[in-house]
Amino acid sequence: MNLNDFIRVIPDFPKKGILYKDITPLLLETKAVDYCLQEFINRLDGKEIDKVAAIESRGFFFGMLLAKELNAGFVPIRKKGKLPYNTLQESYELEYSTDNLEIHQDAINPGENVLLHDDVLATGGTANAACKLIERLGGEIVQCNFLIELTFLEGRKKLNHLEVVSLIGD
Repeated sequence: MNLNDFIRVIPDFPKKGILYKDITPLLLETKAVDYCLQEFINRLDGKEIDKVAAIESRGFFFGMLLAKELNAGFVPIRKKGKLPYNTLQESYELEYSTDNLEIHQDAINPGENVLLHDDVLATGGTANAACKLIERLGGEIVQCNFLIELTFLEGRKKLNHLEVVSLIGD
């Protein structure tokens, strides 16, 4: 299955010069969703997963599906101020500013095997911040997986100590 057939490219969104990769056409096709889910599972190669951590918001789509399929807990990683309980926070660099991610302090126990999922790996800043949060809680990151990787931005380099899987390289 050619997953690129299900990705809509929108020029100049959210700002001029950006080619936005819209995954909503893929989400409309159950066969494409099933295919992606099975590919993610296959690429885990039998690794034991206790928790699936996913980055808001589009990472939640496959993150929840993966957690259910793997019989693992689901951990939302969100932007600052979106989680209602005690949190840990990690800053990361954006193109012209910084932002913060948060995770609940009790979301991951030391020694638990964690799969990190997000929809797109671009510069790697967001994924790297999420990994730092997981590691600060004592989680062992088994793999970082992404639906799309914008390879020209070399975000994988920020995760060079981890196994990175992407289904669509661009």
